[in-house]
Amino acid sequence: MTFKLLAVSAALIGLTVTGAVIPGICDEAMQAAPVKVAAASQAVSAPDFTGISNWFNSKPLHVADLRGKVVLVDFWTYGCVNCVNTLPHVTELYAKYKDQGLVVVGVHTPEFPFERSASNLQAALKRHGITYPVAQDNDSKTWNAYSNQYWPAQYIIDQSGKIVFQHEGEGRYDEIDRTVAKLLNASS
Repeated sequence: MTFKLLAVSAALIGLTVTGAVIPGICDEAMQAAPVKVAAASQAVSAPDFTGISNWFNSKPLHVADLRGKVVLVDFWTYGCVNCVNTLPHVTELYAKYKDQGLVVVGVHTPEFPFERSASNLQAALKRHGITYPVAQDNDSKTWNAYSNQYWPAQYIIDQSGKIVFQHEGEGRYDEIDRTVAKLLNASS
């Protein structure tokens, strides 16, 4: 009996650690969480990039100057493994749609003191092949303006400057791509 109890306990710990679900018991966990997409009437204006200590790959940008474009704002930090996991998808999206009017702005908001270094951030941009504009938000002012709480987090801003999509964490890459494509096609 003790061995069986030990085996069940180990299995439950393994399921918890790996994030696996038990069919029939945790079916709701297997269902996709809804994507946060605001209807035009419910969308809020995107805050400006504020309190930025450095801009990389760009001159300073302002949301108002990006009207008429679709903008993906990606909050990240190079010391966050989840953020690093999203970077290939963000850079791929940028490469795919930049010539059609997509602007990607990475907002690097550090979690740890070593991430505040401009030279460390510059090295991370090079290491990950990031060529889109990146704002260094060391004082979390843009983070706070967006009421952001998570790394990574993506916000899609439509051509009128409204946030129409928001997602925290990894994944939802297809939905992000479809949202960008739909907005870009709407302006064609």
